Amino acid sequence: MNLDGVAFAAKAGAPILQLEKKMRRFFIPPERLRAAEPVLDEEDARHIRTVLRIGPGTSIVVFDGNGAEYEARIVAVDHRQVRVALTRQLPASAESPLHIALAQGYLKDKKMDTLVGHLTELGVTRWIPFIAHRSVATPDERRSEARHQRWRKISLESVKQCRRSRPMEIEAVLSFEKALQLSEGYDLKLFFWESRGESLAIGRADGPKPARVFIMIGPEGGFEASEQRAAERHGFLTMQMGPRILRAETAALASCTLIQYVFGDLAQNVLDNH
Repeated sequence: MNLDGVAFAAKAGAPILQLEKKMRRFFIPPERLRAAEPVLDEEDARHIRTVLRIGPGTSIVVFDGNGAEYEARIVAVDHRQVRVALTRQLPASAESPLHIALAQGYLKDKKMDTLVGHLTELGVTRWIPFIAHRSVATPDERRSEARHQRWRKISLESVKQCRRSRPMEIEAVLSFEKALQLSEGYDLKLFFWESRGESLAIGRADGPKPARVFIMIGPEGGFEASEQRAAERHGFLTMQMGPRILRAETAALASCTLIQYVFGDLAQNVLDNH
């Protein structure tokens, strides 16, 4: 089936969004969605069959990871696969209009795993793990690819839960210098450092908001002064996260939440009425 030739009833509005919230969400790669009856991944099919125990006729939501979402009806369930038929396209309503890139100093594996899920929920667009001078954990090349694949899977699972249309873009583990280079083209660059810096007291300005924000957070041991100086040469503002020293993973979540609140969509409904 060619999706371009199908007339989906894609209308924005509360009834569709309320219906979508109640339906289970599953990922299907874009190339597989072109089939007449797309097939879910074996793991999702097993979950439908043995855990959810739902069968033919049940409506679900499928998304392609590139921003497209569809309501689909389960056509067949057997011991190997689940086939669906797309019934209408749905509006992608949970993606933030703000592009946030977070460059994170490499942490111990479990902390990184947890961060990926939470940052996906917060609407972060791009995640860039890097090795800082004081990084305690430094993955070897053999494990890096396995970790990268695991992070992609964690982000995809979080997308199913939080109703985003696409997972975070996750870069391979880079050096600090290469992470800095990726900040080119961003409107606002923030380097969070516990040693000194301005307080993050950004009010709701009437002028244009940044569309792309790049944030740098250090590892467990923090940043060195030489890294802070290098960041400033790349146009970063050095910031502090209040009077308390936060753990690296806490600082990552707090900074993204604040930026999403001020410039993104976390406070959209409240601020739009003032």
